[in-house]
Amino acid sequence: MNDNELITEAGEATIEDTTSASADDLRAQLDAANAKADENWNKYLLAMADFENYKKQMEKRVHMIVNDHRKAVLLRFLPVVDNLERALQFNASGDDKLRGGIEQTLKGFESVLNSEGVKAIDVKGKPFDPRVAEAIGTLPAQNGVKDDTVVEVAEKGYTMGDELLRPAKVLVAKTSG
Repeated sequence: MNDNELITEAGEATIEDTTSASADDLRAQLDAANAKADENWNKYLLAMADFENYKKQMEKRVHMIVNDHRKAVLLRFLPVVDNLERALQFNASGDDKLRGGIEQTLKGFESVLNSEGVKAIDVKGKPFDPRVAEAIGTLPAQNGVKDDTVVEVAEKGYTMGDELLRPAKVLVAKTSG
C-alpha cells in the first residue's frame, strides 16, 4: 500500500494528490502575509518618523513660546532701568544715601538683564542704523559731524543674544540746508 491509499471499513480508497495545490496556496498566503507585514512595518516606520517630527516641532514651539514670554518680561523691566538712570542724572547733587540706593537698585536690574544675555546697544557717535535704532528727531550737525550720525540717545536700545530686544530711540545729525 502506498501513501496515497487509505483503507477504511468500506475498503480501499485513493486520496487525490492535493499536496502540490496546497503548497501553492500556502505559498500565496505566505507571500500575501509577508506583503501585509511589510506594509504594516512601513506604516509603523512612517508613523514613528511623523511622531518624531511632531515632537521636534512641539519642542521648537514650546521653546519659542518660552522665549517670547521671557522677552516680554525683560521688556517690562527696561522702562524701570530707564527711570532709574534718569533719577541718577537728575539727582547728581542730591542726597548721597538716596543716590546710593538708586545706584544699587540699578546695578541689581542690570545684573538680572546681563544674566539673561541682555546688552545695551552703543549707537552714540556712530552712523544711524535703522536695524537697531529708531530716529525720533534731528539736530543740526556741528563740529564736523557727518549727516546721519547719532548725536544723542533718548532711550537706550537692547539686544538679547543676537536678537534686537528694543531699538534705541535717537536724534540724528542733519546739516541744515
